[in-house]
Amino acid sequence: MERVWLSSPHMGEKEQVYVTEAFTTNWVAPLGPNVDAFEKQLAEYVAVKGAVSLSSGTAALHLALKILGVESGDVVLCQSFTFAASAFPITYCGAIPVFVDSERETWNMDPVLLETAIKDQMQKEKKPAAIMVVHLYGMPAKMNEIIEIAARFDIPLIEDAAEALGSTYMEKACGSFGVVGVLSFNGNKIITTSGGGALTSNDEKIISKARHLSAQSKEPAAFYLHKEIGFNYRLSNVLAGIGRGQMEVLPERIKSRRKIFEFYRQQLGDIDGISFLSEPPGFFSNRWLTTMLFDTGLGRGINEKVRLELEKNNIETRALWKPLHQQPVFEDCEIYNNGVADELFDTGLCLPSGSNTSGANLEKVVYEIKKFLS
Repeated sequence: MERVWLSSPHMGEKEQVYVTEAFTTNWVAPLGPNVDAFEKQLAEYVAVKGAVSLSSGTAALHLALKILGVESGDVVLCQSFTFAASAFPITYCGAIPVFVDSERETWNMDPVLLETAIKDQMQKEKKPAAIMVVHLYGMPAKMNEIIEIAARFDIPLIEDAAEALGSTYMEKACGSFGVVGVLSFNGNKIITTSGGGALTSNDEKIISKARHLSAQSKEPAAFYLHKEIGFNYRLSNVLAGIGRGQMEVLPERIKSRRKIFEFYRQQLGDIDGISFLSEPPGFFSNRWLTTMLFDTGLGRGINEKVRLELEKNNIETRALWKPLHQQPVFEDCEIYNNGVADELFDTGLCLPSGSNTSGANLEKVVYEIKKFLS
């Protein structure tokens, strides 16, 4: 049987043209015309002053923390319901992740718990050095509330928009809200450079610092001169060529993924015990992955049973993110918990959502779910 993938790369018509240009000009090393053009596309699309293309979204998060001055022993408040890459860079700095649970309306960081966490940490004389908020599965977080809290306590906000390129909150692009924004172009994202990411900001000093640190902190000199620790985080001119082509088809990819979400919702949303995450007013999700929840009345572990059944039919699905406060690697970290992330993990499932998923394969997914539940 043909494999139905969760979210596979989807190339357009121009990616190979830009990659060929890189080979024709022998500009295959890091930096180059494709990098410059790709960064310009990103900055214009997200509507920020600058973007720095990097080797991964994780690299962008690491640089964001370094540039904001996060040091060993500092506390960083991080959303718990997310992929581990949101929190790993905190540990690269020697800092301590402290996790904040989600609210039910968007599944993202709960502003009420965020404020509680800040006040509690400050009572312990550990004012957080940064806040890491995530737009999960493309759904924007409640940014007005979170930005207000961050400003009131004078804590810099890092916006992990790795899953949310093309999503908007109150008609403003995700990736433009934080002091620093982060994007990902991993192979399963809404657009890909095969591997890669970007750092975005409206602060030109941050953009300049990110370029400097990501290129081994080389000083302008006739010899190799380094005054601070740097990183080899720049994106290659070849991969940036893929990114240029992908940016040209991004609006189509968003339209396709949202159409897939609506298909699943229409086909499965009326089944008792199944629900989908709706967009609150003013929220626009790129629907990177379509997710659904099973009511516990359908039986304990029904999401995993459905996943295994679909896998028997060569259909790839995935559990929702296992909360970071449940991960063994973070077992000693504090969590401000309301149980939402735990419940979502226990009852949710990600469905095949790639923009190149055929109508026949979407029908197959729906058929197999209905057949199993019946």
